[in-house]
Amino acid sequence: MTKADLVGVIAKAVGITKDKAAKALDAYEATVTKELKKTGKLVLVGFGTFSVVKRKAREGRNPQTGKAIKIPAKKVVKFKAGKTLADKVR
Repeated sequence: MTKADLVGVIAKAVGITKDKAAKALDAYEATVTKELKKTGKLVLVGFGTFSVVKRKAREGRNPQTGKAIKIPAKKVVKFKAGKTLADKVR
């Protein structure tokens, strides 16, 4: 599903225009991003938890040449599904 598809589904489910649904989705994305930058964690009870974790620097391999390369440390976003979401997907 693309973002445009998701906007269409939201608009239809709520009975609003696609423009308003797109603005709501953009606001949601901005809020999640801001909160993860600020606190590093966002919990949506029943849906899941977004968190920021630090990956250590490590050594990898270039798949084309097999040559060893250094992969720098960085922060990544992790999502863990909540029980309600996990039960619905099973």
